[in-house]
Amino acid sequence: MTLPQDETIRQVNGLSGDEEQRARDFLQGAVYCWCKNRPDEWFALRDLVGGENTDWEGTPLQPIYTKHLPSPDAFGSAAKDAGWLLKRVLFDDLRRFDTRKQDLVRHYFWLRS
Repeated sequence: MTLPQDETIRQVNGLSGDEEQRARDFLQGAVYCWCKNRPDEWFALRDLVGGENTDWEGTPLQPIYTKHLPSPDAFGSAAKDAGWLLKRVLFDDLRRFDTRKQDLVRHYFWLRS
């Protein structure tokens, strides 16, 4: 993924190296499923792990949520961290992705070549 000059990728703190790697692998798998099944559609983190998939218990994303407890905004903070991990996953991926921000939500699109 090529980032605009004003974009950055932030580090997610508070996870062990193994926890972060497992979460990144989980997100990459979700991205690959999206690209296989909906290759011509933009996606956001909420499309991959939101809605029916908001309960992260038992997944590699659970430690992201747990580290923010007992904060009343644990869910929002965890979603931001997961968004940063997703951005890193796509930046490091061999596939290329376009990105845009729409209504305060970061979206991605697989650039098939």
